[in-house]
Amino acid sequence: MFHIPIVPPLTLLYSRFMTGGSLFLTICMNPTLQKTLYFNCLAPGEVNRTANHHFHASGKGINVTRVLSQLGKKALHLTQLGGALRPVFVNLCEKDCLDLRWVESGSAIRFCYTIIERSSVRDSRVNSPTVTELVEEGEPVETGAEERLLAAYTELLGTAGTVIISGSKARGFSDSLVPAMVRLAREQDKRIILDVRGNDLKESLSFRPDVIKPNLFEFAQTFMEDYKDLQEMTGDEPGIKEKAASLAQELAIRHGTAIILTRGKRPVWYTSGNNLEEYPVKTILPLNTTGSGDAFTAGLAAALDEGRSLKEAIAQGIHCGSLNACFIKPGTICET
Repeated sequence: MFHIPIVPPLTLLYSRFMTGGSLFLTICMNPTLQKTLYFNCLAPGEVNRTANHHFHASGKGINVTRVLSQLGKKALHLTQLGGALRPVFVNLCEKDCLDLRWVESGSAIRFCYTIIERSSVRDSRVNSPTVTELVEEGEPVETGAEERLLAAYTELLGTAGTVIISGSKARGFSDSLVPAMVRLAREQDKRIILDVRGNDLKESLSFRPDVIKPNLFEFAQTFMEDYKDLQEMTGDEPGIKEKAASLAQELAIRHGTAIILTRGKRPVWYTSGNNLEEYPVKTILPLNTTGSGDAFTAGLAAALDEGRSLKEAIAQGIHCGSLNACFIKPGTICET
């Protein structure tokens, strides 16, 4: 049994943006309560206080859903919830007018923290704020949670036009869960967009998702054996672009999928099997980049749903990612 909200999923708050179209079913199996703290200046080793702090429901799937809603799309989010803070998470989603469905998992919702230190002026240049992420690992889900989640997903799948699976799984979910979801979506000819990595991504490719969207570092750690031990990757390293291009093109042809590799503020790389193309990213002065990759996914998915080309969809994804970076709240592209 899964749970539906007791309030309407979308209120008049977003009615002026509604454009119709198919339903987006978003899935994330690692929900988060996100605490964002903003400081003028941090003093390591000292007590640091701020009155500028914020508390939101988050996680990659929630961020995607929130941006889709702000784009006027009908989106439904499925996740697992447990523990004493579950009502807090549900209430925060209701305040954001998100259509949330969840199954009992017995897993307390994890906390993640964003620490923002204000930029300073040096040599007449304004530097971006320093954004630091502190991420908790979630607790394992209880026995039976996977079966409940897959049953809820199967029931909801028929209503969706696009399925978006984002992020990592909580411990306790098997490696077969994400591929099973992708297989079921493919059997019903849904558009499938994956923002996952590792075995979840590898084992799903045979079911031919329409788009996979890891960042370059995640792509390298998943598919490029020689680079698994790297702590970061920009794509500017010698030979990386050529190796990534060759592998991405081969995977795209073999599995009939478009591959998009985001690289933060650097140009996006993408291919459907021919040449590796680049799309530039507009330079901005960000406030909080947390959730910008999820905003990109939402913008991309919305554009594809409207029948736009992959290149046009990437352009909208970049635009949404840039807008998100201008707000404190992750998964946000407009004032609400």
